Amino acid sequence: MAQVGRQIMMGLRLARGNNLTHGPQTARLQSGFTLLEMLVVLVIAGLLISLASLSITRNPRTEFAEEAQRLALLFESAANEAQVRAQLIAWEPTLGGYRFLIQVEKDWRVLRDDVFAPRQWRTPLNAITIRYAGGQELAERVIFSTESIDVAVTVTLYLNATQLSVASNGNGRYDVQENKI
Repeated sequence: MAQVGRQIMMGLRLARGNNLTHGPQTARLQSGFTLLEMLVVLVIAGLLISLASLSITRNPRTEFAEEAQRLALLFESAANEAQVRAQLIAWEPTLGGYRFLIQVEKDWRVLRDDVFAPRQWRTPLNAITIRYAGGQELAERVIFSTESIDVAVTVTLYLNATQLSVASNGNGRYDVQENKI
């Protein structure tokens, strides 16, 4: 009888052991992704992200038009600032960008505040011309006077085959116009 009891106990242990450590349920609990599967998923995700970032890049003409509009708004702000400060303010292009200057006594100093700090063009330009109304020669800078009525000026920005002009008729407002070539 003792031997039969031992056999029953051994049978129970074997049965319990088989159910807990062996069999199809255990294989499903221990399964996961293989290294190869993970690498394939990462490569696919990388390709999708790179395609999405390529499609997000902006059109250079749109960027150029926005840059011209930003410049027109800065010109209006500079004209207002010159009147408020009762000092001449100037804008001049630099290599790859532009800056605003203020006349202190007889000397021009670079403005470095948030609005008029020197900046780089977001889209590199080919050329810039500055013409005052009635003048045949090109100017090197735009001067904003302390008066509300000023001389009309046109700043033309060139990017490849596109030309945009930031123009004023002297009333303190600046508009962006596309020049047809």
